[in-house]
Amino acid sequence: MSKKFHNFDPLLLVPVAILAVLSLTTLYSINFSYFRSQLIFLIISIVFFVLISFANYRVLKMYALPIYIASLIFLFLVLILGIETRGSIRWIELYGFRIQFSEILKPFLAISLSSFLMTRKNNLRHFISVFLLLAPILVLIFLQPDLGNTLIYLFVTVLTMIFFGFSYRYFASIILPVFIFIPLLWNFLHQYQKQRLFSFLNPTADPLGSSYNAIQSLITVGSGMFLGKGLGQGTQSSLSFLPEQHTDFIFATISEQLGFLGNLLILVCFAVILLRIYSIFKNSNDDFCGVFSAVAFFIILVQFFLNIGMNIGIIPIVGVTLPFVSYGGSSLLSSFILLGFLSAVSSSEKESVTLQIR
Repeated sequence: MSKKFHNFDPLLLVPVAILAVLSLTTLYSINFSYFRSQLIFLIISIVFFVLISFANYRVLKMYALPIYIASLIFLFLVLILGIETRGSIRWIELYGFRIQFSEILKPFLAISLSSFLMTRKNNLRHFISVFLLLAPILVLIFLQPDLGNTLIYLFVTVLTMIFFGFSYRYFASIILPVFIFIPLLWNFLHQYQKQRLFSFLNPTADPLGSSYNAIQSLITVGSGMFLGKGLGQGTQSSLSFLPEQHTDFIFATISEQLGFLGNLLILVCFAVILLRIYSIFKNSNDDFCGVFSAVAFFIILVQFFLNIGMNIGIIPIVGVTLPFVSYGGSSLLSSFILLGFLSAVSSSEKESVTLQIR
């Protein structure tokens, strides 16, 4: 047990701890109830992280198929038993806690995807098989509707496949038909999703309607300038001009309160996390460890890019949380479970190297 604790990776844990403290501090300045709930979520997440860090990843990968099947069942149950909030059915309530399975399942489906990709058969048949496995996951999440997480699952899978050498011709064979059927796909989008795309293309068209969130986010980010207005002193966030200031737009809230320096701290922390995950990938001697590390890298990178991108107006608003920072138990727990799997993989690699040296 003591050896396992010594194997905890400070290059992963220190930046995550900084992000968690920054999150709690910001939430405290917004609303004490958010701070209290997030602190409870954080303690629960840390417990899961520690327990999973002790797991043997070689056993976990044996359950890749059952994990995939269970994920489909849980996502289907959300549509039947889920709680409707703002027109979306994304949560199931258990013992007073609301669980968003599209968030919780990310690290577990990463195991399934890694197990399937580790064969490294970069042919057309394998390429099609990956998307056949991914399709029901995307459909079930999109029906909630949850466009943000649908895009995360899709982008993570595509980026991982490109990273491991699948031919660009295979992707072109899918992208071209998608462009042809865009008018048909457009009809499947909800009205608010269409409005978000329109407001992204022309932000000034409806400043008090569909463009409101995007405009307020840009104002909030810019108003912090270099040093920020101070904790709890932000007018956009404290006066609630900025919507979802504690979840999707927490980056803008931090920008207003701590300015460019607060943004820089977030960017540096994520850069260290991503570089450390890439280092785990480079040093892995096991195919599964290598693929899982790459999938984990893209899960964090895609969420980081989408969240900050929509906060600063370079991509449409899609409703994506910032890992380790945004308020929400499901998002925080998912991120720490992923971190626990990475820690298990990293410590197993260290033990393997130690045994080889001896």
